[in-house]
Amino acid sequence: MDTTFDFNNIYVFDLANNHQGLIEHGLRIIRECGSVARENRIRAALKFQFRKMDTLIHPRHLEGSSNRHIPRFLSTRLDFKDYAELAQEVKKSGMITMSTPFDEDSVDDLVNLDIEVIKIASCSATDWPLLDKIATCNKPVVVSTAGLSWEQIDNLISFFDHRRVHFALMHCVAIYPTPDEKLQLNQIYLLRQRYPSKTIGFSTHERPDDFAPVMVAVAKGARILERHVGIATDEIKLNAYSSTPEQLDRWIKAASKAQILCGADERLPSDANEISSLQSLQRGVYARLPIKKDALIERGNIYFAMPVEENHLVSGDWKEGIVAQTAIDRDQPLLLSDIAIPDDPERAVLFRAIHTAKAMLNEARIALPTEFETEFSHHYGIANLLKVGIIMITCVNRSYCKKIIVQLPGQRHPMHYHKQKEETFQVLHGILEMQIEDRRRTLYAGDIQLVQQGVWHEFWTEKGVIFEEVSSTHFSNDSFYEDKRINQQGVARKTIVNQWGRYQL
Repeated sequence: MDTTFDFNNIYVFDLANNHQGLIEHGLRIIRECGSVARENRIRAALKFQFRKMDTLIHPRHLEGSSNRHIPRFLSTRLDFKDYAELAQEVKKSGMITMSTPFDEDSVDDLVNLDIEVIKIASCSATDWPLLDKIATCNKPVVVSTAGLSWEQIDNLISFFDHRRVHFALMHCVAIYPTPDEKLQLNQIYLLRQRYPSKTIGFSTHERPDDFAPVMVAVAKGARILERHVGIATDEIKLNAYSSTPEQLDRWIKAASKAQILCGADERLPSDANEISSLQSLQRGVYARLPIKKDALIERGNIYFAMPVEENHLVSGDWKEGIVAQTAIDRDQPLLLSDIAIPDDPERAVLFRAIHTAKAMLNEARIALPTEFETEFSHHYGIANLLKVGIIMITCVNRSYCKKIIVQLPGQRHPMHYHKQKEETFQVLHGILEMQIEDRRRTLYAGDIQLVQQGVWHEFWTEKGVIFEEVSSTHFSNDSFYEDKRINQQGVARKTIVNQWGRYQL
């Protein structure tokens, strides 16, 4: 399988029958679409449709066929030499060559022409003889899914995965042009959820002056966008779903704007201007009464009001236990340089860990049982839990044991071993770094690591990880740490509660 091809952020221009069987007209379309792609600085592919008419169409239908497609296919046919010239123009224009074959002989043609990407039309997505031929080409494949059930798409996924084909999926609706109520753009999100390892795109057939669907498709996660293209002349009229180069330019710009509007796929640090704007609306902490030096500042002795001044304690950071390090006059701000703020209480650290763990489990779509026990292992004290420790959720502990382990971003679990317990880790979400004796391992979702009795091991994560531990019975005094200070703490290094311990912490 050649996995070097990147499916993300490709615009596909479908030439289809808009070349009208005219080589010069096809070349003009390619050149003008290539110019649009260059002006918009995008990765673009120009897609042909290959059909071997003499073998694809039954002899009795080569003339006078009642099938509405066959006369059009026959009237716009080009031969191998013509497509070779068109393909060369695509490459000259800086675009990727792509083709949809409708029969096995056409697959041979695209291989002989060195077409870079194969597209499978929705009508061929269950044509197993054709798919079997395509799977032998060692080329990247894009598959449209119009009219397919989940069962049919599942079969298609399994078929190509087993044959190690590098492929992407396209949401598509085979209604030309497609009305709004038939677009079903939520299917893009559903495809992403069901097949998270695949790039998902949108093959579109709505009217060419309607740019809202492509913007919504981008917002739903489409990373390949396909559009029929053509050029009208005095003799050639475009169908109702093909774009002229001018319409194509506006379509691309609409998609690009949607990408800008949607932004990053992860939570980014707040913009400095945004922070400044919010701070201008926040309340600061002011002295209601004169406060003496070294006095414990009580809630009744302060009030909250706008504005927040420089180096000023804001209302959201107020907590009990703050001490004045200098005298503060009435109505004066509590400046950070004039007060001593106590560390967060242990409850606050535990709650922060719980909130992060719940969010990670939600993101990973991992549901917990209604009854479980949670252990916060804080090897160097609760204050350091967010740096050193884990959250262990015990689901079962009998002659066998099952736990869900949540390790927060930046957390590590120190080197240790077990005398009685043998355990197997399987990563469910995120990336787990492990040291097994003197060997380093990086585990991704699905990876398994056996840890036998007496084997030294430690683990950590950069961005957070959730993994399952299946083991023999767990015993509370069966962990022996390289750092002997941890061993000496005993149960003091653990906080154990039912579920999340809402009323126990």
